[in-house]
Amino acid sequence: MRIKPIFTAIWTRVLRAAGLCAAVGVLGACATGMGTDPTSGAAAFQVQNRLLLTPANGGLRITAEQLRAGDILLSSTNGVTSLGIRLLTLSPVSHAALYLGNDQVAEAVGSGIRVRSVGEFITDESTIVAFRHPGVHADHAQTMRTFAQSHAGKKYNLVGIVLQAPFTLERQYCELPLVPSLVRDACIRGLAAIQLGVARNDRFFCSQFVLAAYQEAQLPLTSADPLLISPADLLHMREGDVPSVRIQQTLQYVGHLKSGPVTTDVEVVASLQPL
Repeated sequence: MRIKPIFTAIWTRVLRAAGLCAAVGVLGACATGMGTDPTSGAAAFQVQNRLLLTPANGGLRITAEQLRAGDILLSSTNGVTSLGIRLLTLSPVSHAALYLGNDQVAEAVGSGIRVRSVGEFITDESTIVAFRHPGVHADHAQTMRTFAQSHAGKKYNLVGIVLQAPFTLERQYCELPLVPSLVRDACIRGLAAIQLGVARNDRFFCSQFVLAAYQEAQLPLTSADPLLISPADLLHMREGDVPSVRIQQTLQYVGHLKSGPVTTDVEVVASLQPL
């Protein structure tokens, strides 16, 4: 079976579906919640932020030397698969990887789970932003490194990623504005249990792999099944944003290893959706 043509065909259909749903406002869902105003410290109403801070609008440019083991790298490319994922999730990122330290990045891609150099990773991506769990210590990093190396070469969770398309469309109803966070969380988890089934523990797609590595290190980012977490969900776990599911720890923005245009096609689509 040739996976690449099948995968491309699937995402071509997803792109069409996403365009149709956007036209009727289904993808206009925008999670909201209560947070704290950074200036006054008072309670403040928050709307999920779908845009990505870049070096051009206040973000930081960093080098690979500034990364720490355990950092989560969210990225995108200019390919059709990346575009399909970004349009479907209305997010500027479509891929997630894990920095292991010692110039190594682990990731789950179509060919399977692999470990490669940071330089190779940077070359292949058009935008790369790093986030950090502040509680990662040397023993956690070593556990994640061992986990990644033990899974290197194993197959990609193709079934899991294919099931993500209809699940991502339907979960938008759980993320309508003013839906309480507990209700939103329960709705998404319940829908996932029905549509995604039970995850295999030997195959992963990109964000599922990152979540599983953190679980292995006893630092779960969320109690939700990694099977329902997308790169967009990881992006919304950052400080100052509204996560779609309940999380254990907010992620700190570290900076950009690489950045594309300030305004992306996804940001334009997102700006047209009613909140």
